[in-house]
Amino acid sequence: MSEIQPHSVSVQHKGKDHSILPQFVRRFRGGWAARLLGVPAVLLLFVFPVAKLVWLSFQSDAGITLAHYRELIHQERFWITLQSTVTVVFGSTALSLLLGTLFAWFVAYTDIGRKRMLHPAILLCFILPSYVLTLSWSSFMGPQGWVSQLLQWINPGLTPWSMYSMGGIIFVMGIHHFPLVYMLTLDVFRKIPRDLEWAARAGGMGKFKTFCRITLPLALPGITAGGLLVFLASLDNFGIPAFLGTPVNISVLSTLIYEEIVGFGPSAFARGASLSVLLGTAAVLGSLLQWLLLRKSHAPDAVQPDSVPRYSLGRLRKPVSAALWAFLLLITAVPVSSMISLSLKRAYGLGLTASNLTFDNYRYILFENPRVWTSIQNSLILSLVTMLVCLAAGSLFAYLRVRKPSPWTKAAEIAASVPYTLPGIVFALSMILVWMEPIPGWNPGIYGTMSILFIAYICRFLILQIRSGVTAFMQIDASIEEAARVSGAGIRRRWTAVLLPLVLPGLLTGGILVFLMSLTELTVSALLYASGSQTIGVTIFSFEQAGDTLYSTALSSLIVALIGAGGAALLLIRKWTSRQGGGNHEY
Repeated sequence: MSEIQPHSVSVQHKGKDHSILPQFVRRFRGGWAARLLGVPAVLLLFVFPVAKLVWLSFQSDAGITLAHYRELIHQERFWITLQSTVTVVFGSTALSLLLGTLFAWFVAYTDIGRKRMLHPAILLCFILPSYVLTLSWSSFMGPQGWVSQLLQWINPGLTPWSMYSMGGIIFVMGIHHFPLVYMLTLDVFRKIPRDLEWAARAGGMGKFKTFCRITLPLALPGITAGGLLVFLASLDNFGIPAFLGTPVNISVLSTLIYEEIVGFGPSAFARGASLSVLLGTAAVLGSLLQWLLLRKSHAPDAVQPDSVPRYSLGRLRKPVSAALWAFLLLITAVPVSSMISLSLKRAYGLGLTASNLTFDNYRYILFENPRVWTSIQNSLILSLVTMLVCLAAGSLFAYLRVRKPSPWTKAAEIAASVPYTLPGIVFALSMILVWMEPIPGWNPGIYGTMSILFIAYICRFLILQIRSGVTAFMQIDASIEEAARVSGAGIRRRWTAVLLPLVLPGLLTGGILVFLMSLTELTVSALLYASGSQTIGVTIFSFEQAGDTLYSTALSSLIVALIGAGGAALLLIRKWTSRQGGGNHEY
């Protein structure tokens, strides 16, 4: 007979080990290890940069001070820049609200044809990088553009509208951001109960009064949230005002911060930090307000979107469809085509004839200029590595966020969203301040190398992968994973055989989005790049600043081709998702 040990630390029951040590190990591996490793990483990568930026704006040799803010207040240029920023942001937001709401209503409420094709055509305005769209319109409306040639044919004294103006900045920014309003408003329109509209119509209201008194008030939270998103995107935008405003001395806060930092000087970083705190505060307050409005607009989440058309256009269906398509082609395809045609010219002042067409500009940027090829390689490597790291880290965090929610994971998700919420120029400056000297007296040698771009890209775009991953994992019932565990499948087996086949399309969609955003990034790179680490966006910006328009348009045309390839990849993933059971979404 075996001897019973009353003080044994291990008890065997039904084949399970309940010893104290394994319990501690499991508990450590299950939560505390992630916290011990994750909390310092979150603080270093997401919280510390912003804190150091704010601290610098109040810091001087004499201690804490408001001198930098007082200096800004007494500068005439600051007030002129602030006025220009307000004008550009509110003007472009108003244009985006008008266009986004109009297109959302037509797609959601009417029987307009080819909705499945119209939807991506609308999104194309936002998918194109802002600087590519800007170059397209400056080429289209420029002295050598198609509009100028048409006006010269009509009347030699006519000249096109200059895009290098406040109105040009507002127009390009407005058409670039209106798909954001469209995306947020479309679903809100479809969730409005049609019974309320029918009751109003039965009570004697006309279509217009029904829209003003019933539809618009119910959709207002979503429309306002879309407007706030455009407001934030306009604050963040650097490319459009840099390309169109800098040549004519029009500055906004984002370009003024850039000019302060690259201009150096004894207090350049402090002044830039003060401007960044002001810009970042406006962005954070706008984000909080947008979040509150989105919560209100998403309150009836149990209501399924109604995709059935509510109004028949009748005889106007074809004319209205043609007008919408003509407008979309006019603001995207036509200017891009004009930019491509300009990139094929032998010289800037020549006419568009067969004898003046050449591929020399493309040959130069691809094979004869090593700096351009270096920038292409850098951007591809940065985008690929950023995508892979975000795929791994973001998907793992999304899994923990969905399957094991806790205050820690929620706080980490909020912290990870800060770099994307802040304007890019503000986030870039915070990265400079941190990685020049993370610890007083110690310079790790990261600033001025590709390493800081890797860190910045991963921090800024990680939240995109997290949100895609959360959406993908929420669509998978936890019972499927539990059934695999009960059947004896280990963690590795559950991921490879059960989870990944189901969530991979959603994860890859987020990964490709991260890849495209990294590939076309300009704002962060403009401050962080150094010799040998320039990116495609920075190279295009440098060409345009130097007056080499033919080279900048040629490189931008290659960007359009790469985006087309990425779009094709997304379509393939979508088809794959449909075959896996995702179904087709009716636009």
